[in-house]
Amino acid sequence: MWLMVHINNYEVIDGLYYSENHVWVKIENNTVVIGITDYGQKNLKEIVNVKLPDLGVSINQGDVLGSLETAKAVIDVIAPLSGIVREVNENVISNPSIINEDPYGKGWLIRIVPSNLHEELLKLMDFSKAIKWYKTLT
Repeated sequence: MWLMVHINNYEVIDGLYYSENHVWVKIENNTVVIGITDYGQKNLKEIVNVKLPDLGVSINQGDVLGSLETAKAVIDVIAPLSGIVREVNENVISNPSIINEDPYGKGWLIRIVPSNLHEELLKLMDFSKAIKWYKTLT
């Protein structure tokens, strides 16, 4: 079980990396799971539609990898890392509210095979940096 802390009513979990675009990264063996942070999903409120890339698509760090739609807006999901899409969570496409209910678990978005993991991780926040950053958010 991962250590979890609450910062300003938002969950931050140890063992993950975080981007300033409110996307998290979890390294699992030779793949990386990507999802939306608790902060991201709470600020979006009710997610009603999810668009994600197809299997085999190459994504680059900083590019749009998909989108989340609410009643008020469509928000781009920015790729935290580069790689090839290996798996897409079809459950969040058919039932987007899973992201709101369990953003760090069942609400994950995609799994990739990273192409430049070690270098690109340096641009993300680890647990301690994420805690400091979340404390600056209001």
